[in-house]
Amino acid sequence: MHAESAPSLRVASLVPSLTELLVELGLRPWLVARTGYCIHPANLVRGIPKVGGTKTVNLQKLRRLAPSHVLVNVDENELPTVEALRAFVPHVVVTHPGCAPDNLVLIDQIVAALPSGAWSAELTRRAEHWKALIRAQLARIQRNGYPTQRVLYLIWRDPWMTVARDTYISQMLALVNWQTQPDVQGGQSGSARYPTVLGTEPWLAEVQLVLLSSEPYAFGPAHVAEVKKLCPQATVRLVDGEALSWYGPRVVKGLALLRQMTAETSAAHPPQ
Repeated sequence: MHAESAPSLRVASLVPSLTELLVELGLRPWLVARTGYCIHPANLVRGIPKVGGTKTVNLQKLRRLAPSHVLVNVDENELPTVEALRAFVPHVVVTHPGCAPDNLVLIDQIVAALPSGAWSAELTRRAEHWKALIRAQLARIQRNGYPTQRVLYLIWRDPWMTVARDTYISQMLALVNWQTQPDVQGGQSGSARYPTVLGTEPWLAEVQLVLLSSEPYAFGPAHVAEVKKLCPQATVRLVDGEALSWYGPRVVKGLALLRQMTAETSAAHPPQ
């Protein structure tokens, strides 16, 4: 696609996974802003101006870049930021995928939000390509029956923080019958979606598997022994947080990773 075919289109993405999706949809020529966390694909986003972080957007700099469309997310960006954007951005596209199949809707939402032009056929082709890949992985993961696992998915340390059952991450894990602990709903937005774990909760003794995410906190091998004290009966595993929490193209890798992890877990702990 060529930038001159849609001269009025200027897109800013304030969500790392959405930036990656836009590039994969062929929209790199029209991307005029990103956050400092929008790092994939590295060779293609490097030249796009940064406008702060997902929750610390430099609105003055973004205004100067004059975007026609800004993509935001209910979890990643704060409501005051979105309201401020609406004062000077013609089209603010609010996204909120809740589970892996929602990525199909997300792709359609982005395509529908953009103006049509000579480049639309290529955008549609790429969109259908990614939707086909996602559908194929969903079909593969849904073919199998999976034993129930009580899982603690940690996203932060000091304090420990995990995910509520109605978050995208928890719904990803639920595809293989991995039930995140505690059994709480976090609501549509806000801190309740990512509960704090004190370390004294009785249910910690029943956790079978602890997953240490690579983001937003960069858990590593040094943290495994520490987490073992938190859940002494559990297996502790480091996981690719981008694969399990990012929307768009990354979900293809995430679904494949889930199948791989369930196979490894079953091999390590065969039914008695």
